[in-house]
Amino acid sequence: MSESTEGQGDAPDARPVTGKGAAKPALPLTVLERYADLGDEEFEYNMKHKSRGVAVIINNDKFDTQLQMNDRPGSSVDRDKLAGTLQFIGFKDIIVHNNLTSRKMVDVLKEVAKRDFTDSDCVFVALLSHGDEGVIYGTDGPVQYEQIFSLFKPPEVNKSLVGKPKIFLIQACRGQTLDGGVEFQCDSLPAKSNKPKRYVISKESDFLVAYSTVEGYFAWRNGVDGSWFIQSFCTVVNKDGRKLELGQLLTRVNRVVSYNFMSSTQNPQMNQMKQSPCITSTLTKSIYFN
Repeated sequence: MSESTEGQGDAPDARPVTGKGAAKPALPLTVLERYADLGDEEFEYNMKHKSRGVAVIINNDKFDTQLQMNDRPGSSVDRDKLAGTLQFIGFKDIIVHNNLTSRKMVDVLKEVAKRDFTDSDCVFVALLSHGDEGVIYGTDGPVQYEQIFSLFKPPEVNKSLVGKPKIFLIQACRGQTLDGGVEFQCDSLPAKSNKPKRYVISKESDFLVAYSTVEGYFAWRNGVDGSWFIQSFCTVVNKDGRKLELGQLLTRVNRVVSYNFMSSTQNPQMNQMKQSPCITSTLTKSIYFN
C-alpha cells in the first residue's frame, strides 16, 4: 500500500472548515522540551506564592416560587464545612455568597476573574445549588456551566491567572437518572536552570472541575449532614489535604462517595440509590496544598 505525502503537517480530526477568514497572527515562540529532560519540579504548580489565592463559595438553597424547586436543606452545612476546609489548606481570602440570581452569580465570578493573581497560587470556586445537564441554577433560573468557565479563560480572565490552576467544586444534579448501583467482589491486592521559559498553552489549560455526580445523574444531599460529595471532600481534605496531591484527594473522595453512601428515603423508587462523583481536568501539573 502506498502512502500519500499529502498533508504531512498537523490536522484536526474533524470535518474540513470551509470559507476564508482573516489570517491569524503568528504565536510567539514557545519552549520545546523533551519529556526525558524535565525534572519533577516541572510537573508541579508553584503553590508558594504570598497568597494561596481567592476561594469563592456560592450557596443557593432557596429559589423563586416560579421555578417550582424545593429548598436545599443541609446546604448551609456544606457551606460552613467547606469554608473551614479551605482555611485548613491555606486559603485566607474566602468569599461566601448565599442565594444569588443567575446574573449575580456571573457578575460575582466575573469580578473575581479580573483580580490580580500575580502573587496568588490559584482560584477556587465552589457552586452549591440545584442543577441539570449543562447548567446550574441561580435563585431565578439556570446558568450554563460554559458561561461560568469562560470567565476564567482568555480574553476575559486577568492574564496573571494564565498558567495557574482554576479549581471548581460543583455540588448539583446533572440530570434525573438514578444510579441503582452494582455489586462486585474486590480483587485488591529538581529545576536544572533558573533561566526564564516562555510557553504558549491552550486557553483551555489549567482547569479542574470536580462534579458531585456523573453527567445525567442525580446528586444526593442529606438535610442534616449536607451533601454526600461536600461531606466527603471535607473529610478527605481535612485528613490528607496537606500531604496528598489534589488528584489523589479527589480520587479518594470518589471512593468514599461511591462506596459509603446509599440513599435512604420513603419513596421506594428513590431509595437505596448510589452516586459517583466525576472529575474533568486540563491541569498540566500537580497541585499540592502543603
